[in-house]
Amino acid sequence: MNYKIVSATLFLICLYVSLSAQPINIIPQPRKVEMGNGYFIFNEKTPILYNNKQLKFLAEYTSETIKSLNNTQLTAKSQDGTQSSAKAINIILDPKINTAKEGYVLRVSRREISIKAITSQGLFYGVQSLLQLIPVNGDQKVPALDIWDEPRFSWRGLMLDVSRHFFTIDEVKRLIDQMVVYKFNILHLHLTDDQGWRLEIKKLPELTRVGALRVPRTGLWWDRDCPHEGEKATYGGFYTQEEIKGLIAYASQRSVNILPEIDVPGHSLAAIAAYPYLASSKLTYKVNPGCGFYVIDDNSLCAGKESTYEFLNIVFSEVAELFPFEYIHIGGDECYKGFWEKCDDCKKAMSDNGLKDLNELQSYFIKRLEKILQEKGKKLMGWDEILEGGLAPNATVMSWRGMDGGISAAKANHHVVMSPANYAYLDLYQGDPSIEPPTYSMLRLSTVYDFDPVPEGIDATFILGGQGNLWTESVPTFRHAEYMFWPRSFALAEVLWTPKSDRNWMGFIHRTEVHLQRLSRADINFASSFYDAIITPSKDEKGNLLIQLSTEIEALTIYYSFDNTYPDHHSAQYQQGEKLSIPKDADTFRVITYRDAKPVGRLITVSLDDLVKRIKKN
Repeated sequence: MNYKIVSATLFLICLYVSLSAQPINIIPQPRKVEMGNGYFIFNEKTPILYNNKQLKFLAEYTSETIKSLNNTQLTAKSQDGTQSSAKAINIILDPKINTAKEGYVLRVSRREISIKAITSQGLFYGVQSLLQLIPVNGDQKVPALDIWDEPRFSWRGLMLDVSRHFFTIDEVKRLIDQMVVYKFNILHLHLTDDQGWRLEIKKLPELTRVGALRVPRTGLWWDRDCPHEGEKATYGGFYTQEEIKGLIAYASQRSVNILPEIDVPGHSLAAIAAYPYLASSKLTYKVNPGCGFYVIDDNSLCAGKESTYEFLNIVFSEVAELFPFEYIHIGGDECYKGFWEKCDDCKKAMSDNGLKDLNELQSYFIKRLEKILQEKGKKLMGWDEILEGGLAPNATVMSWRGMDGGISAAKANHHVVMSPANYAYLDLYQGDPSIEPPTYSMLRLSTVYDFDPVPEGIDATFILGGQGNLWTESVPTFRHAEYMFWPRSFALAEVLWTPKSDRNWMGFIHRTEVHLQRLSRADINFASSFYDAIITPSKDEKGNLLIQLSTEIEALTIYYSFDNTYPDHHSAQYQQGEKLSIPKDADTFRVITYRDAKPVGRLITVSLDDLVKRIKKN
């Protein structure tokens, strides 16, 4: 018997059991909710009324989504004024309503439903809250309530790395459709890296002719074979500018801005493979397929040659014209400077500009790039390494190496987006490494929910918000991308929208269970890792292995075995806080979680030798 399949099946069965103990299950939790009496009952004759022609798309979007959720077809119609009509869903732009720019007021009564806001963005978020109240079981009742809501932060982002693995325009649109349900408003596309250049630059066609393709490889990242001489590059792809225009329009209708990232001066091997003159080494390279190359191949643009800045001017001219968002992300991270150190052009640039070290040379590079962007009406954003050697005058910092970079930038009166790896890197493990796809560190759902983008003592006006990042070295398919995004992005959505004082972990878990049911119905992949047992190995003073167990959520019972049997509710039950000693000659440990006498977590099987290695690793 495959116990993993049985456990997953029972988990989904549990999701379909009634989860109506809480009257509403909106993610992110609204700022203020007052429950009313009764329900608004809708049917095919219920119109969706809108009072401004710019809202036609939103009304039709609402109709189509209700159809997909509830199999009830409503008709969108235009009306005048700001008064609500009876027996209708009213979407109303109202300049007199007292809300923030992205705020809304949602009222459901027995008579009508109304959503009012001062902007179309606010109305879009009000619609998302309404859609989360629509039953997916065919019922046509919406509970009476009043919601007053607005976001805590203006920057609520998710990043998708499309360089390490290429995702189609349709897949990116699918991600947009998923993220807007939870009121994210920024999609950051990591468009270039060592493993692929994904954006058409018309004046530099080699960037996509050469840089968009690499030799096909599978297996663990960095353990792969490097390209062989004469081997054809067939894996990858790129987005034409027309495709990007269509994507931007699609996102804009859904209140999402797209942040493009062109990662320079490091992470540039794909560009250098296309145009070798860009490198200090002047050598010819192949696009990297995930094999070890760092410090061996030159993947940093030469900071000393004028031809580099001419190249950047061409690239960012087309990027700036294509993307309407006010920011362009230039990367700036993990720039290996070993080849700069030997480069005559870099030495001359340092001498001519009075730069004392290579960090200042990188700062010189970033400051020149900021001027290029300013000339094109854009603001520069970069990873926190752009602080090194001196921050460009008007740069915005995206802090990933913890929060220290963001703190330093905020103290210097620069705007910051907090995206620390220990809270917001969605490519990390979310459950026990023995049953998760391979990666390199841990980020559990509960940890994401504990994230606060505003460090103590920092002026919150400089913190734009936060962002979750999905790097895709180990994410080869969109289906797996979904698995990594959800439900951790539920937690991030609540962190970025809901006041910290209003967050409640167990309330969030209840709502998460409801929304996983919705994802399952929509055939969206997700992880149920938060139900699994957490294994914490240690050693006593004599060096003997001990095992402690825990769970992320309450009301789970843990059963385990050392005798190579599959544990169930008849096996040994773990008592909270105890440290299990290892029976003589045991070699394997197994553990599973139950709730209400049914398995909910996955069966975890791990060798005792592996648990010892985990202690040494930590």
